[in-house]
Amino acid sequence: MSGCYALIVAAGSGQRFGGELPKQYSPLGGGTVLEASIGAFLAHPKIDGVRCVISKDDADIYHKSISHIYEHSLLSPVFGGETRQQSVLSGLESFVEENPDKILIHDAARPFVSAELIENIISSLEKSPGAIPTLAVVDTIKSCSDGLVDKTVPRDSLFRAQTPQGFRFKEIITAHRELIKESMTDDASILEKSGLTVAMVAGSEQNFKITTQDDYDRAKGYLNMLGGGFETRTGFGYDVHRLVDKNDDEGGIRLCGVDIPFNRTLLGHSDADVGLHALTDAIFGAIGEGDIGEHFPPTDSRWKGLDSEVFVARALELVGEKGAKINNIDITLVCETPKIGPHRNHMRARIASMLNIDKSRISVKATTTEGLGATGRGEGIAAQAVVTLSLPV
Repeated sequence: MSGCYALIVAAGSGQRFGGELPKQYSPLGGGTVLEASIGAFLAHPKIDGVRCVISKDDADIYHKSISHIYEHSLLSPVFGGETRQQSVLSGLESFVEENPDKILIHDAARPFVSAELIENIISSLEKSPGAIPTLAVVDTIKSCSDGLVDKTVPRDSLFRAQTPQGFRFKEIITAHRELIKESMTDDASILEKSGLTVAMVAGSEQNFKITTQDDYDRAKGYLNMLGGGFETRTGFGYDVHRLVDKNDDEGGIRLCGVDIPFNRTLLGHSDADVGLHALTDAIFGAIGEGDIGEHFPPTDSRWKGLDSEVFVARALELVGEKGAKINNIDITLVCETPKIGPHRNHMRARIASMLNIDKSRISVKATTTEGLGATGRGEGIAAQAVVTLSLPV
């Protein structure tokens, strides 16, 4: 088999990072640092497969921190060794059956690798057995000992190496096997020691490595500059329920979670709250989770007479599972009567309480159809809802 594969090295413990979690599993942009690194390679059209090398002790946290979408797209992870060099070799050996033409080896702690950089590394392998991204050293370099400067080192030929480092597969796995007892700081140095050439490709300052907490803060700041690593989604919901004569023990209608005295009532399997039903559908739509009927079928007796706040709570639960956040809600109730104006602020407060967001992000308004149609004839009440939310990219 030919092609180009990516190996994400995520077996380190990150002792210099000092967080509660190894840096690669730390939260970033609604996912983790590792997910951000993985996503860049899964999305690239010239990468045929992606595999992670992880610590055996981190197996549980790896599976918990990788989203279902990513985990199903990845090749099964392999366990690393005591050193980075041993971990990389374990990863390379796992690709023997695939026998790719090329492989890219990337540090999990570099979450901002660009598609352009990946492309340039792959292209360089047409002419050289190895290729790495580099950045020129711009600071003055000093050689020091015992707290004193010995000399100034010329920086003209000095460069900082980054990942992904790309290689022709046969050459790099052979070099790793032969030099497994050596102590190398990166994979390019292993190829160099084997006497093979490594090409230089322009690196990127945004492709920095998270090593310390300061680096982690920098990463979060960089995401904020880009919009927090989120995209804006919009969902639309619509519902209508028939108005019927009420029984003596019925107390009016419920709209947007607020009970309103009225001489008729809304007919529905649950409490027939058209406002909350439209809102629930809009939330489901924004996160791509179908509609209210799929989650709460009207044929299921469990939902008979149920408070529609349960539907909203389920939608909010799915929003949380996806790492999303609701930005704005706009609900329009369509009816001739009852009058909605006196209850609008109470409705906004009820919805704000259900969703744990500020009331200023919620609009509830009403309109009529000027006597036209079913709502104009007073046969029912309809509701429309629009929701915007931010979803992790």
